[in-house]
Amino acid sequence: MKKLDTLCVQAGYTPKSGEPRVVPIVQSTTFYYEKASELADLFDLKADGYFYTRLANPTVDALEKKLCALDGGTVAIATASGMSATLLAILNVCGAGDNVVASRAIYGGSYNLFSVTLPKYGIECRFFDPDDSKENIERLVDDKTRVIFAETIANPTIVVLDFEKLADIAKRNKVLFMVDNTLVTPVLCRPLDFGANIVIYSSSKYLDGHAVALGGVIVDGGNFDFSSTDRYKEFLVPDESYHGLVYSSLGKTAFGVKCRVQMMRDLGAIMSPENAFLTNLGMETLALRMERHSENAKKVAEYLSKHPKVEWVKHASLESNPYHALAMKYMPKGQGGMMSFGVFGGSAKAAEFMEKLEMIAIVTHVADSRSCVLHPASTTHRQLSSADLEAIGIKDNLIRLSVGIENVEDIIADIDKALASI
Repeated sequence: MKKLDTLCVQAGYTPKSGEPRVVPIVQSTTFYYEKASELADLFDLKADGYFYTRLANPTVDALEKKLCALDGGTVAIATASGMSATLLAILNVCGAGDNVVASRAIYGGSYNLFSVTLPKYGIECRFFDPDDSKENIERLVDDKTRVIFAETIANPTIVVLDFEKLADIAKRNKVLFMVDNTLVTPVLCRPLDFGANIVIYSSSKYLDGHAVALGGVIVDGGNFDFSSTDRYKEFLVPDESYHGLVYSSLGKTAFGVKCRVQMMRDLGAIMSPENAFLTNLGMETLALRMERHSENAKKVAEYLSKHPKVEWVKHASLESNPYHALAMKYMPKGQGGMMSFGVFGGSAKAAEFMEKLEMIAIVTHVADSRSCVLHPASTTHRQLSSADLEAIGIKDNLIRLSVGIENVEDIIADIDKALASI
């Protein structure tokens, strides 16, 4: 197998003689065939190809193949956003009466999806503290549990996932282990190597890397045997809405195929060809960028940890960080550019600091090439109650800092000047 940095550049698309060297944008909703039987074979999954861009498109397919190669998966599905990736992956295995067991330390949008929206459709979510014991977490799992969900590095609390603990629970109960790997990417950590079954990305973040292309990705690890349990009955009986196909018979592609021909068919949240093109282009430099993000963030974290106006800093590169050992175990090559820290003086001082920054921008984004900050308690997590914010570790002085790939001396100088002025 080629190295990951090579796959970032080369995987997913191999032109034939005379074809474009770079993945082209196939901006077409539909595709031409000479024979009716050719189209019929595509609908019956007897042949590979494209018939309607809501289900598959050559530009999108190239990106999906690249993510499969990078993560070691069997099927990837590129979606319209990271939230749609999470939603489609959950709905692929959950229905009314089922439940999801999820870490509290997750992105605010995901938390809201699980705690507010999914319950409206009869899907319960049971939250756990990621630092809790294996025994206490496992008590939340019952015969209606369909997914255990967590983030590799939590946004914005920077909690590092203990893969071994959750993977053990999932395997013992024959439950899908789903991991959002957005803030790490497969360059720094491949969740499938540590027991995950499904990997989720908001590709709008590091994968794109330039804040220009909205999207998400679902990667099927192909390592869950749906025929070994009756927990997922929809995989064991014929799907009359798709020619009586029994998804478990597909083996390593069961989850991915069902998600495409059933979920994507009916909900239609595919990534656009242009966004797939931009994301694929951005991914060519992913390995280089993740190395720089990680190096810069480590230096910024070290600087902040020594500043008298900074109350606390969270980045797993710091040896004093409680998740440092886990980070060295699962992502020794780097821990990405995301961190959080708190300034003395609460939310007022946090806002004042952010407004004093000159190069580092206040934006509702994270994990692109430009350094940026946000105050989650009043923005991305504003919908959460004070009790919920406290439960997931979001303090009123928490500043989320996404360290970019600029010269680190310029990043630190901007922070230093802003801190000096508050």
